[in-house]
Amino acid sequence: MNQRKLEMLLEAIEGFSDPEIELEQYQTPSPLAAEILHFAFMQGDLDDSVQDLGCGTGILAIGAKLLGVRNVVGYDADPRALEIAKINAKKLGVEANFIFSDIAGIKGHVKTTLMNPPFGARIKGKDRSFISSALRTSDVIYSIHNRGSFAFIQKFIKPAIITHSYVAKFPIKRIFNFHKKERKVIDVEIYRITVPGYI
Repeated sequence: MNQRKLEMLLEAIEGFSDPEIELEQYQTPSPLAAEILHFAFMQGDLDDSVQDLGCGTGILAIGAKLLGVRNVVGYDADPRALEIAKINAKKLGVEANFIFSDIAGIKGHVKTTLMNPPFGARIKGKDRSFISSALRTSDVIYSIHNRGSFAFIQKFIKPAIITHSYVAKFPIKRIFNFHKKERKVIDVEIYRITVPGYI
């Protein structure tokens, strides 16, 4: 499946019904989700097992299933978001396992983590627990972060390494009262990280 077709399918994903500001629940836009998923697919990282940490309404997990990954699980601490994720998966005709869990409590191991963690705008350092869990439970990580995070991420993940990084656009719709504009586009950085021992 090409990137454009995947993006069109992901446009059907329903977002958060009542997003929580403390959880920084910003829906990953379908063009960006398709771009990351296609990039991971082309790197050969969607050929085994995948987890989506802080999966929200399921866009990355569902996208992985659409690209043929057999074993996909999404974790989130918001049961309402997980219910929407299950509805979205059914709508797109895929089966993914969505589990209510705090990020720190995740066990097991997968090949690839896909995630759009909180950027830490509300609670500083919130993304660190996501990165730590991904490093502990997977071989390869694809993660979205605020632009300018490279030096911090590179230092935090050692001895893991960033193999690829690029800047992308992340449009944010007006969903919270403090938002002044109907739509704002921010620059984010996408990282591909490999954990020691992974070739």
